[in-house]
This record gives sequence, C-alpha cells and structure tokens, in this order.
Amino acid sequence: MSRPDSTPDSAPGTGPARGPARDLAHELAAALRGEVRFGAAERTVYSHDASNYRHLPLGVVKPADLDDVRAALALCRRHRVPVVARGAGTSIGGQAIGPGAVVFDFRRHLGAVLDIDPERRTARVQPGTVLDDLQRAARPYGLRFGPDPSTHSRCTLGGMIGNDSCGAHSVAWGRTADNVESLELLLADGTELTVGRPLTPAERAALAARPGPEGRLHHRLQEFTERNLGTIRRGLPALPRRVSGYPLDALLPERGHHLARALTGTEGTCALLLGATVRLVEEPRAHALVVAGYPDETAAADAVPALLPLGPLTVEGMSADLIAALLAAGPRPPALDRLPDGACWLFLEAGGATAAEALDAARRLVDAVRRERTATAAVVTDPAEQRRLWAVREAGAGIVTRLPGGGEAWPGWEDSAVPPERLGDYLRGLRALLRRHGLRGVPYGHFGEGCVHLRIDFPLTLPQGLPVFREFMEQAADLVVSYGGSLSGEHGDGQARGELLTRMYPPEVIDLFREFKQLWDPGNLLNPGAPADPRPLDADLRFGGPPVRELPLALPYEQDDGSLTKAVRRCVGVGKCVDPTTGVMCPSYMATGEERHSTRGRARLLAEMLRGAGQLPGTLPGAGAGAGAAITDGWRSAEVREALDLCLGCKGCASDCPVQVDMATYRSEFLYQHYRHRPRPAAHYAMGRLPLWLRGAALAPGLVNAIARSPAAPVLKRLGGIDGRRALPVLPPETFTRWYRRHRAGHPAALGARPVLLWPDTFSDHLQPEVLRAAVEVLEHLGFDVRLPSGPVCCGLTWYSTGQLPGARRVMRRSLTALAATGLPADTPVVGMDPSCTATLREEVPRLLGAEGRPLAERTRTFAEFVDEYAPDAALPRLPVDAVTQTHCHQHAVLGNAADRRIERRMGVENRVLDSGCCGLAGNFGFERGHYEISAAIAERVLLPEVRAAGPDTVILADGFSCRTQIAQLADGRRALHLAELMLRALREQAGGSSGG
Repeated sequence: MSRPDSTPDSAPGTGPARGPARDLAHELAAALRGEVRFGAAERTVYSHDASNYRHLPLGVVKPADLDDVRAALALCRRHRVPVVARGAGTSIGGQAIGPGAVVFDFRRHLGAVLDIDPERRTARVQPGTVLDDLQRAARPYGLRFGPDPSTHSRCTLGGMIGNDSCGAHSVAWGRTADNVESLELLLADGTELTVGRPLTPAERAALAARPGPEGRLHHRLQEFTERNLGTIRRGLPALPRRVSGYPLDALLPERGHHLARALTGTEGTCALLLGATVRLVEEPRAHALVVAGYPDETAAADAVPALLPLGPLTVEGMSADLIAALLAAGPRPPALDRLPDGACWLFLEAGGATAAEALDAARRLVDAVRRERTATAAVVTDPAEQRRLWAVREAGAGIVTRLPGGGEAWPGWEDSAVPPERLGDYLRGLRALLRRHGLRGVPYGHFGEGCVHLRIDFPLTLPQGLPVFREFMEQAADLVVSYGGSLSGEHGDGQARGELLTRMYPPEVIDLFREFKQLWDPGNLLNPGAPADPRPLDADLRFGGPPVRELPLALPYEQDDGSLTKAVRRCVGVGKCVDPTTGVMCPSYMATGEERHSTRGRARLLAEMLRGAGQLPGTLPGAGAGAGAAITDGWRSAEVREALDLCLGCKGCASDCPVQVDMATYRSEFLYQHYRHRPRPAAHYAMGRLPLWLRGAALAPGLVNAIARSPAAPVLKRLGGIDGRRALPVLPPETFTRWYRRHRAGHPAALGARPVLLWPDTFSDHLQPEVLRAAVEVLEHLGFDVRLPSGPVCCGLTWYSTGQLPGARRVMRRSLTALAATGLPADTPVVGMDPSCTATLREEVPRLLGAEGRPLAERTRTFAEFVDEYAPDAALPRLPVDAVTQTHCHQHAVLGNAADRRIERRMGVENRVLDSGCCGLAGNFGFERGHYEISAAIAERVLLPEVRAAGPDTVILADGFSCRTQIAQLADGRRALHLAELMLRALREQAGGSSGG
C-alpha cells in the first residue's frame, strides 16, 4: 500500500477530475509503497524542467523501491499512459517533462550508492543517486566519477546516463557514455535485462539465442545493425561532444556492439534505468588552477588546440559578459580579483600526485599560454580559492538568464559543439548570426571539447518573438553543422532540438533513430517525442500564449518592471535550491525533500497561478493564457498557500539562487492578497502583531510570566496558533528602554562623543535586553554617545512576513517619525542588533516606503559593521577563546558577515562558522502550530548536533534572536551569545585582569 501521506491528492476541480486518470491514480496508490501525487500542486511543479517548455503531466509517482517502479510501469502500460523518468529535473531540452504522462521521480527515494569496488574502480548506483553523493562515497578510495556537470550537487546518475552528460573534466575523463560499465534496464513491456561491455561475435550470438523477449530483442538489434552498417558508419560524425541523436555507432562490430553506450544519451525513450555500474577514475591528490586571460572568446578558442597536448584536466571558457552578468546580479565576489587581465578566460586545471607535481604541470600550461603575445596567466594553488573561482563558472547557467542590462535570456541554443580546432571560427559565425537577428547572449563552456553554452535574449514573451526564435534556431543548426558539429554537446535534444535533427542527419539516419526506438519501445510508452517524433521547438513554451492581464500587486518589484510574472520567471530550473547539503537555500526542502517546498517548486506554483488567473476579460474559460492551467483560482489558491506555508522567509534564495528568486517577498505578496478582506490564521494576529502584545505585557511582566507558566498557557497557545511544545519566552523584569533611561541619568555621555542611534528592536527590548545593554556599554567604552529614538520603534517585520502590508507600512512610518524627532543629523548611523530587523531596515523599508525609506536603509549598520567602520583603529579587548557561529539567514542573504570576521580576528577569537543554513525558527515560523516538526528537523540537520558537540568552553555565537531562542529551546540548555555580549565579556575580563594586576 502507498504511504499514508501519498494518496492521490487532488483539490476539487484541479486534479484528475474523473474517469481513467482517477482510476489509475487509485490503482497506483493501492499498489505502491511510495508517494502517488495526481493533484494540481504536484502536476504543476513537475510540469517544468530547466527548459523553455511546460507540459502538465497526468500525475507523479515517487517509487520507494524497484518493485514500485515495476508495478507503476505495469499499471501505466495497462492504462496506455506514457511514462517520463526524472532525476533532478535540470534537463535543458525538455526531456524530463511530458504532456499527460506519469512522471517517475527517481531522486526522491532511489538515490543510494550501492557499492564501491576500489579494486575494479567501479561503483554501482541507483537511478536517483546524486553525483556528489557518489563522489563522496568514492573519495576515501582516492577515486571519483569523471564527468561532472555544473549541477553536480543535485543531478542524478540516471539523468546523466539519459542525457550523456559531460562537464568540465570530460576533456580528460570522457563523457558519461565513456564511463558506463553496465545498465540494468526495465523495458516498457516489463522485460528486465542488463547490458554492458563490448561483446565478441560469440557473445552476441549467445544473447540472440536466449529464449523469450530478451533473446528476440538481441536478435532484432543485431539484425538492425548488420542491415544498416554502411548508413551508421557514414551518417554519424566523429566528434568528442556528439550528443544529438541516438549513438548508434556504438552498435558497430568494431566497437563491440556496446549496448550500454548505445543507450546512454537516449533520454529515457528506450528503457527505464533500474541501476548502473559506472567506471571510476583516480582523483589527483593535488590540483593547481591556471587562469589564462585573452582579449575575447574567439582568441581564447583559437588558443585551445595548442594547449590540449599538455593534458589539462579542464579547458573551460568564461567571457567578460558572464562576469558582467554576475556583477549585475549581486555584490562582487572576491574570487574575481584572481582573474588576470583579459575579456575571456580559460580555466586550465592541472593535477598531480603531489602539490609540486601539480604546480609543475601548471607552469607548463602557463608557458604555453604566454606564447600567445596577448595572453595573460595566473596560477591558483589554494584549494579554497580554486573552489571560489569554480563556483563562479558553475553558476553560469543561472547567472546568464539575466543579462547585464536586465534583459531575460533563455536556453534553446544551449550547448552546441564543434571540433575544438574549429571553435574560434564557429564563435565568430555565431556572434555574427546573433547580430543579424538583433539578439544578445553570453557564451561560455567547455572550450577544450568545442562545446559552447549560450543563453540568448529571444523575445519569447512577445507574440512576434516566436518567428525570430524559430529562424535563429534553424540558421544556428545549419551553422554548427557546416563546421562539422553537433546541435547538442552535453544536454541532449528533447523538444528544444529534436525537430532540428533533420538538419544534422540525413533522412536515412533519422529513419534509423525511429526504428531503434521502436525495437526497444514498440508501444511508444517511454518519453514519447524526440528524436523519433519531435514536437515543434516553438510549441508548448512555458510563457507562451497571448498577453496576460497582470494582477494588481502591493509590492514594487523594481528589478522586474513591476511584474510578479516576470519575477517568478527568474526561476529557470537549474535547481540549486534542491541541493540539500549546504548553504541557506532552501531549508524547508532540506527537511521535507518535497519539490513543491523548494524555491523552484514554489516559483512554478506561482507561475501557474498567474497563468490561470491572468486570463484576459472576455476570453472563454480554458482559452488563451489560462489554457490548461492546473491552478485557476488565483490568489485564493490552496496549493500555493500550502507550499508557501512552509517557506521560512529566510531570504536564502535571494542570495544563493543564481538569479535571486526572492521567495520571501513573493510570499508576503501572496499572503497579503490571499487574506485580504478575509479572516487570517490565529498566528498572524498573535505573532504577526507581537510587538503590540509585548508592549502591553511589559506593563506587568511578572503577571504575564505567571500566566505563561500556569495551566492556562496551553489554552492561550492554542488560541494564538502556537505549537504546544514551544516554551513561551520569559519577560524580563525591566525592558531595555527603561534600563537605558536609568543608565543615561547616571552615566551622561562624554563631552564631544560622536552620537550613534541604537535601534531598540522589539525582541531585544522586551525579551533579551541584555543584548542591547551590552551594545551600549561596548559602544560607550569605544567613545560613542549612544542615543535612542524619541519613541517606540519597530521595523515592521512581523507584519511584513505575515502579509499584513498596510500595517507594516504604518509601523515603519511611525518609526521614521521617532527617528526624525531625535534632532540628530540625518546622516547619524543607526545600529541594529538583530539581523532580521536590520535587514528589514535595509531592504523592506525602502521597498514599502520608496524614497521615504531609503535614507534609513543607507545609514543602517549591523553592530559589527559599525565597530569595523567607525572604530577601525580602536584597541578591542582580547579574548582568546574558541567559538562556533550560527549565521542568521538574513545576515547571510542581505547584510553579509565580513565585518564580524574582522572584529573576531581583532579580538583574537578562534571562530568557526557553521554551514548550517537557517536555524529553523525563523521568527514566528517555528512557533506556529503545524511547523514544529519541520522547524526541529531543520535545526537537527547541522546546527543542533554541532552545538551539542561543542566543548563546554566553546562560545556559541548567534546574533539572531531566533537563532538564540532555537538553541536555548532545543540544544539541551546551551546558551548562545550576541557578538556584543562577547565583547562586553572581554571588556570585563580585561578590566578584572587590569585591576587584579
């Protein structure tokens, strides 16, 4: 039986409404242990991959084991419903989606590394095994899998085999097809077989003589090959990166009738993968990276043939256009300082058994580079610096979807390839073709094998844009073929290039592709389409159709021309948010593993909601832009609400996503529109307006604390939408602002001291005043005159995060009035102590108030930033202690922490920053009923185990109130400190030491 949470979820009017689809869904749910999802939400998030296309599937199956795969395929075959296999959903050609199909998500549960054989240098994997998981398993043996696409942190081996993926190191270690030992297959008719190594004539004959379906298949395949030897030998060009079409030349006798290679790159159209044995290569013990600079990408491409004989492990090209797109998207990464002069760079990696050996190989490459008079070169040996440089290159697929001028760029002509010696001429021709069509793009890629990645600003969102798209694609196909190249050099064909195969191959080869597909899948059940019967390349676009009506919005979306539709289009599906191992993005996905709880999944749901709700007045239901939309009730969508309910508002996506999808902002917009003129959840009133309740509670803190610890507390939590397992914070006997008035009366500011405004945020003021008190004492010690606003202030975040936007604006304006009433100069710095509040002053205040809020944003600093900037030469107290830091997610995303690290070094603190992401509390999120398990699971991923393992003398640093609260409630009594508290402790110890001396 299917898992309890995996019944066919279907909201009324949005799931499979009736008949065979509903029957199939229920039969699957009854037969499978894994999840069966036929509702609108799952159909929506699985209707996209990383391509330009959108195909609503009939439903989604997440097999728990191989028996689930067998049972699901049998039921789909009985109901004559096509099947699409899916890994990470990062296919750029549209191979991982299919109209009316059942999508098999192999990554959810079938991702184990089954075996590593260091003697034979092989690994056995499941179809959903993530590449980085395989690399981690192989690393203790000094081994690795050679191909490594930039999506290595989430792409699956099944997807890599389906597309014949390559990556940066394929110039040294080959494509996936070169590293496959054997494939365990399930055919559409239920036949199972394993195919592998090259075969002798006797072995081929033995296979053809086997009884049953397997023997008949081998016999037909061998007859097919023998009948078409001449066509196969003549019709498939020899090319390092020929990924387009079926690799039928692997069937040739001189290649051993290698069926595993013949099936690698067939895009799930011939068989389902149950498992694979892949070859591993020896990982060099040491690496050195040569970065070579050239005047432009054609000069870099022309230099490649002379460098290849030296055996570099990578020859990656990256142009200045990509750097400009990176800088337009966010702050300048320090790694760019290591780039030598030039407008295009080659990343040439050298390896060796020792660091000296790797450096020698790097120097030989540098000598070769510098033979070209205009070239420059730099050698990077520090592994951390190398990783930072590679991160820039790996982010390319996302970064270049927004061009430096703000234009949108799309895949399509994504990964063409030519012989490396012809790459320079091909790039010149490609640039000329772009100019002829008035298009722009950013070329980069695997120059060592002649493969070019290119996102182009096709006008796909305009009705007149489709002819431009088609004409360019057809002419680009003719161009690459004229240079002896391939339409695809890495990502496969799918719908993006399947139609163009007739421009690369003669008709007789296209006929062979169709016949080969029919031999394996005569019922056309598996991923119907390219190359046998491709859909038009300009059909089924995810942003296609006539212009839609933009819904009225409450937030400005300045970077997206005021359009939420354009904002969610930022997501192109590269899937960095479904990497569960590192970074801040996306904590809810890390906890649930559900696609709809990822940044990508939520963006797809919002896009579908806008598609369904944006139908122009007067059009018939189901026509035009809303045709086939799975979500048609706009802002009232239950599917979008459910997915966004588990969004923590951490802002990790706004910084970690290569194209800055800002789901926290979109969530605030949705919650405002969804609950507008409607009752809200109790938690929105209790915690969304918590600053008001705390202000009242401060009048009688003892009484409030007594009630919070009384038998009435569970009732109050229930009424306030608070989880019963959460402890309510204890109110201190005195707020910070009251303490400050007493303090200032007895400790007037020093004459001539520079004034600074301290922002007494609600939570620090009313719940943890010791943080603000520490800031006052430290800043006064450093010679500053600490002032407060003339009245109560609040950043408005609790209103903003719950979508109560009018209330947030009112609160922000009142706070600006309180600041202005101090009479201090307008440029007086404002110091925020809580990162979430400080980030709100920097981002949300100007977003909601426009020009009125920008001056405050510009003068707001974190505590560490202020000390670093305004007291750069001050003698800070020394405190040689070990510390671990939990970085608040808003600090990571908005504020940065470079100043914190500098302050810690000035104090002598030995600090280790945890790669723990969000703490899981996230303001009100972790307190709300229904969120406790997710909140705790997020914290248990890294943060809580690290805190528990820290020694008793290790300081736990956490500037965020939420982070400190989560640690206090879930980390067995450990207490975390704000940096200001640590500095105050150092001051007191220093003073005690001085007086004792």
